[in-house]
Amino acid sequence: MSVKAILLALCAVVAAACPIRPAVAAEPIRFGAVLSVSGPASFLGEPEKNTIQMEVEKLNAAGGVLGRPIEVVILDDETDVNKAVLAVDRLIKKEQVAAILGPTTSGNTLAVMGKAAAAKVPLISCSAAEKITKPVNPSIFKVAPSDRLAVARILSHAKKQGYRKLAILTVSDGFGQAGREVLKELIPAQGFELTADEVFGPKDTDMTAQLTNIQGTAPDAVICWGTNPGPAVVAKNRVQLGMKTPLYMSHGVASKKFIELAGDAAEGLLLPAGKITVAEKLPDADPEKAQLVAYAKAYEERFKAPVSTFGGHGYDSLHLAAKAVADAGSDKPQAIRDALEKTKAFPGIGGIFTFTPEDHAGLGQDAFIMLGIEKGDWVIVGD
Repeated sequence: MSVKAILLALCAVVAAACPIRPAVAAEPIRFGAVLSVSGPASFLGEPEKNTIQMEVEKLNAAGGVLGRPIEVVILDDETDVNKAVLAVDRLIKKEQVAAILGPTTSGNTLAVMGKAAAAKVPLISCSAAEKITKPVNPSIFKVAPSDRLAVARILSHAKKQGYRKLAILTVSDGFGQAGREVLKELIPAQGFELTADEVFGPKDTDMTAQLTNIQGTAPDAVICWGTNPGPAVVAKNRVQLGMKTPLYMSHGVASKKFIELAGDAAEGLLLPAGKITVAEKLPDADPEKAQLVAYAKAYEERFKAPVSTFGGHGYDSLHLAAKAVADAGSDKPQAIRDALEKTKAFPGIGGIFTFTPEDHAGLGQDAFIMLGIEKGDWVIVGD
């Protein structure tokens, strides 16, 4: 037998003994995320990033989706609208992602959603402004409950307390002004009198003048709408002025970070928040409790930090995108978009999601519960 024949025979034996393995692993399903991991909204964006990374690991350990691993390209917009725009450009044009998670803040989402829509890449925002999904844009969805639902929860509580006159104090950014519009619509529509409409800037460090003006109108309660650090300043200025008027905050401060920033001035404040904020305190009969407690435990063990509503937004955006890929049997952007719009009764951290062609927000008023702050911790106060 020739040398060549012997080598061929040996190769055949080796090939028979060793199963053929693919030269490369399965191509990953690539999502992008634009999150405020640093900057003023980092208390929102950091838990979103942490959660997405933790949940990607869990999904991949379980086999990924369609037999393929999930990969998420996370970009930090530093809470800057211009950097958010650049990040979305990169995800669409360079990274060619199948879907985008985020941005974290309403202002940044409103600034970038047109780009995602033009590219027909589905975007699942982690922010709350009603304008994000109203009117419906075919490519844009969101997981943070709408301002309207939070306002309705506050007003329901205020009505049961017998309050009739309300004043509002809102921040002049995308989240604050979106909330202001809903407050100005629903307060008179539900039979309340709006006694004052004051505004503060995102970087303002003293709101004494606005609170003094509000105090002069003698409201039964004040509603402050914003995200940290402004609302913590409002809480402190209220105490410094000796104001006893009840103060409601928005869901934009539903994290322990707000209590840390406001300190003793947080005592007695009220706000609507997602159930994850008080997962362990929910009644055992609550059908969402087990999932919420499991997520909270995993997050707190992994990151040595308290869980928050905002990490839940990261969880929901990722899992909704992954479910859409599984339902569609495809990671093509159009297929993901179509599957998202057909999502029914999906149990998330922020609530139970059902999307339709007419509703890309997906949540009802039951996504919120009313909380109070007592001795530096959350308490469930009901309606």
